[in-house]
Amino acid sequence: MYPAPIQERPRAVRIGYRVSLYAAMLLWMTPLIAIMMTAIRPQADLLAGNYWRLPSHFALFENYREVFATSPMGVFFLNSVVITGVTVIAVLVLSTMAAVALAKYPLPGRTLLFAMFIGGNFVPYQILMIPVRDLVLQLGLYDTVWGLILFHTAFQIGFATLFLRNFIAALPNELFEAARLEGASEFQILRKIIVPLLRPALAGLAVLIFTFVWNDYFWALVLVQSDAAKPLTLGLAGLKGEWLTAWNLISAGALFAALPPVALFFLMQKHFVAGLTAGAVRG
Repeated sequence: MYPAPIQERPRAVRIGYRVSLYAAMLLWMTPLIAIMMTAIRPQADLLAGNYWRLPSHFALFENYREVFATSPMGVFFLNSVVITGVTVIAVLVLSTMAAVALAKYPLPGRTLLFAMFIGGNFVPYQILMIPVRDLVLQLGLYDTVWGLILFHTAFQIGFATLFLRNFIAALPNELFEAARLEGASEFQILRKIIVPLLRPALAGLAVLIFTFVWNDYFWALVLVQSDAAKPLTLGLAGLKGEWLTAWNLISAGALFAALPPVALFFLMQKHFVAGLTAGAVRG
C-alpha cells in the first residue's frame, strides 16, 4: 500500500511539509547567499566584521575589476573553456561508439569489457593520483592544458559509456537490420539513426560531464603548476594572500566561475531531464 499523496493529507501535514521544504531550501542556499553577499562588499566591511548586514556601498564591479587586474583571470577562464569543451566533445564521441559496440555487436568478451567500464567508476580517484601524475610526466604533458584534457577524457568515458549503453540497448534491433538491408554502412547507421535518437541522452550527459570537468579542482592541482595552464577553479585559489585573504575577490570570482554551468543547465534543462530518464527502463 502506497502512502497518500501530500495533496490528500490533512491540512496540518501539508502546512508542515511546505514549511519544512522552504526551511530546507533556505538552509541549502545559505552558503550561496553568503558568497553573494560577500561578493558585493568592499574589503573594509569584512575587516570590520560586517558579514550579514547591508554593505557600506555596492562594490561588485570594483571587486571584479580588481580580480581581473590582479590575476590572469581571462587566461584561467579560456583554459577552462578549452579543457571542458574538448573533453565533452571527445567523451561524447568515444563513449557513443563504445556504447553502441557493447550494446549491439556480439563482441568476444563483451560482458567482461562492460564490467570493466562499470568497475572503473567505483575506483576512488585519490588512489590514482601518483600513477596518473607519473604517466603524464612520462608523456611530457605535465603542466599543460592537453594533459588535463587527456586525463578527464579517459576518466569520464567509463561513466559516459555506462550511461549511454542502457539507452542504446533499448533501441529495437529491427532499426539496424532494416538499415543494413537498405545498404547503409555501420558508420551511416551510427550517424543517421543512432545519434539522432540519442540526442536527449547526449544532451543530459553533456551537462553532467561539463559540470564535472568545469568544477574540477583536485586534478588541476595535481597536474598543473603554471598560470598558463591553470583552469578557473585552480586560479581562484591563487587569490588567497599569504597574510590576508580578500574574500570579497574570491567570492566574486567564484560567482563568475559558477555562471557557465548554471547557464548551461537552464538552457538545456528540458533535454537534461529527458536524458536522465531515457535509458532507465532497461538494463
